Amino acid sequence: MNLDDYLKAYKTGKKDYQARLMRGELPTLQVLDDILPPKGSCSEVPLGLVQIPIDQIVGTKTDSRSNAFAGNFMPILNEETEFARKWVALSESHITEGIRDPITAYEYMNKFYIQEGNKRVSVLKYYDAVSVPGYVTRILPPRTKEKENQIYYEFVDFYALSQINYIWFSKKGSFARLQAAVGKAPDEIWSVDDRLTFSSIYSRFTSEYENEGGRKLSITAGDAFLAFLTVYDYKDICDKTASELKSLIARSWEEFNLLEHNQEIDLKMAPNREKKPLLNRLLPLSSSRLKIAFLYAKTPRTSAWTYAHELGRLHLEQTFPEEVTTECYENITSDLADKAIEDAIQKGCNIVFTTTPEFVQASVQAAIAHPDIRILNCSLNTSHRYIRTYYARMHEAKFLMGAIAGAMAENGQLAYIADYPIFGTIANINAFALGAKMVNPRAKVYLEWSTLRDSDLGKVMERLFRNGVSVVSGRDMVIPEEASRYFGLYRLVDGEPHNLAMPLWHWGKFYEQLIRTIMDGTWKYDDNAAEKKAINYWWGISSDVVDVICSQNLPAGTKKLVELLKNNIRTGEFYPFSGALYSQEGMIQPEHSANLSPEDIITMDWLAENVIGTIPTQQELKEQAKPVTIQSGVEPKKG
Repeated sequence: MNLDDYLKAYKTGKKDYQARLMRGELPTLQVLDDILPPKGSCSEVPLGLVQIPIDQIVGTKTDSRSNAFAGNFMPILNEETEFARKWVALSESHITEGIRDPITAYEYMNKFYIQEGNKRVSVLKYYDAVSVPGYVTRILPPRTKEKENQIYYEFVDFYALSQINYIWFSKKGSFARLQAAVGKAPDEIWSVDDRLTFSSIYSRFTSEYENEGGRKLSITAGDAFLAFLTVYDYKDICDKTASELKSLIARSWEEFNLLEHNQEIDLKMAPNREKKPLLNRLLPLSSSRLKIAFLYAKTPRTSAWTYAHELGRLHLEQTFPEEVTTECYENITSDLADKAIEDAIQKGCNIVFTTTPEFVQASVQAAIAHPDIRILNCSLNTSHRYIRTYYARMHEAKFLMGAIAGAMAENGQLAYIADYPIFGTIANINAFALGAKMVNPRAKVYLEWSTLRDSDLGKVMERLFRNGVSVVSGRDMVIPEEASRYFGLYRLVDGEPHNLAMPLWHWGKFYEQLIRTIMDGTWKYDDNAAEKKAINYWWGISSDVVDVICSQNLPAGTKKLVELLKNNIRTGEFYPFSGALYSQEGMIQPEHSANLSPEDIITMDWLAENVIGTIPTQQELKEQAKPVTIQSGVEPKKG
């Protein structure tokens, strides 16, 4: 009998035992019976024969054998015991033919506790085995509102579809995002081939990630993998060689560092007013010209959103005729965005604006490949270190629009036609509803979505007419190729729209102010390298990036009210989301509270109490809406 391996394992166990004692931790194995909540509060579910990840085996079911092992499952009984002889026999068996007999274990909160087979696990951990077969019984704890408990139940749902138990996340919603990232519908079951493919790429990723120093980060390997999938397409990375994967992981490391911060996004609520040092201000500005590319998903003639950005591009050219030239790419799909960005860079563009959330992935990939190029994407709540993102606080303008609507609808019956259920849109809806309620406490807002399957404007208008709606908030701007008046805020008179006001996305003001920071060298002051946060510009009325244009036919008193509210928002004396706030489900914020935080406004997943309607799921939307909602979509609040 060769005791060499046992003595090595014994030495490792003793070292771990002493280290845990010094840290004030339990030096031996965890015992599940000591951890479980009171009897009767949990339920058991047999999972059958399962491949158990070795790293997730942390203890024993009972305390009968826990003191034979250190906390790392290495033996701590001396070599003269019967325990040691049995361990050595198992070790020799593993070397010659492998340990094949399944163990028996309990799974609790995605950790495994051994009922039978502790020595087999000890031997397999010593030889760095990846997994072991075992008959598993899952113990389900009572549902609570604790974060770890909620993540666990998300895992339970994911496991039911995928049978995958070796990936874990530290943030809620991650398992659902992983399901989407690998191309699966929310309730789609994984095939055997799906599981094998995922196991292969995830194990290769984990290996390279840990070799690069991933274990030193506070995030899980699953967190890092999911972040990686926001930059690179799942199918693409499955085809990468080991060296290609290693290179991509190394170049994407800032994305993983970003996840270590609880607040990953540094919101810039206004332009940076920091001045350069005096000597720098006395020197002339750089004479080098800026060449700027703009990527559009549609054309300015067919899309109000693209038209607004095109006006911004033209504003730049008119404001800086000597310093700036621009390139424009229209009708770009998400599949072609990477080629368009590369083409722009090859043509000498040193700044690229991608004007839709659909282009985030291509933008990050290009920024990693070309670190000297400034790339900005128009999206909200997007966490990437390699690009900066920008959006506008349109909810401020929508609050004003709601106040106008409340004043102009004699019966208090209003409608809001929204497009995509994405970050920012929900705040716009709620701000409109709050503005209307401020002027008319009985105001009701009927919510319609233009991107729903089988949605038809004619049918929508028929529904609104039946509900007695007299004032409607439609799409923000007129589309140049359409003569329709169904835009902005309009009153229905004999079934015909009469425009009252229009919200304005003044992208030209945003682009102008941002380009000035590049020209005068203050661009770099927005970035605090020590904090390693993603930078998201989120400017509003105070920066002239959003506004409301009122019709000449609006009553003078209503115009004065709008100007008063606008000036108070501009100076920070008034916030649309302040004081008591109520959703369809109940209180969000009590009366004595000050203002809803910017983060809570961005990530709203609830509708105001005077809104009649719901937030649609991704499955309820048209196919063309899905690329945007996959990147920045808001799922309706559950429970």
